[in-house]
Amino acid sequence: MPKRTLRGAVLVEGKYDASKLANLVDGLILISGGFDIYADKEKREFLRRIAREQGLTILTDSDRAGFQIRNYVMNFCGEEYVRQAFIPARPGKERRKALPGKEGLLGVEGVSDADILRALENAGALLPEAGQAPAPEKPTAAQQPVTYYDLYEWGLSGGEGSSERRRAFLQALDLPPRLSKKALVEVLNTLYTRSQLEETLQKMGLTEPQKP
Repeated sequence: MPKRTLRGAVLVEGKYDASKLANLVDGLILISGGFDIYADKEKREFLRRIAREQGLTILTDSDRAGFQIRNYVMNFCGEEYVRQAFIPARPGKERRKALPGKEGLLGVEGVSDADILRALENAGALLPEAGQAPAPEKPTAAQQPVTYYDLYEWGLSGGEGSSERRRAFLQALDLPPRLSKKALVEVLNTLYTRSQLEETLQKMGLTEPQKP
């Protein structure tokens, strides 16, 4: 399979993630070094510059540590210069490791090539292939965007059992469960139409509005 070309740079957590990504895409692949980024001022300045000059896509694991690193980098780089690529939360263990991680989830190096390419494609981090139109990064004017109120009405936020409902909903969409409300709204508006989301909710039996 020919490699895809990155739009801008992409940041992963470790060298094994970078090695896997290098087999799939051409472009600038950077490594945060996990939580070492907190103490590395030079690397932070470099990432900030890269983000402003060419854009930076953050591709971290779906566990708590991955989201902490993601949010930290996004904050110091500036949200407007960052794309977010999310891999699904898949249970398992990388073959090189003796034991699974604390949360029992596969990281970037462990998920399938298809999962990684889909995450990058959905984030708008890949240049289109020949004959392929670029995917829109924001909902079109004709599409009614999803709002925080929709999350409440769908029982995914602010009510009894909403955390469990949201987790099941994200699992059905193959998205990681740790998305904040803000990130969730942005991702839903980028990847899906309202009718697609309502169809998923209906299939899951989550169409009844929440009671105030």
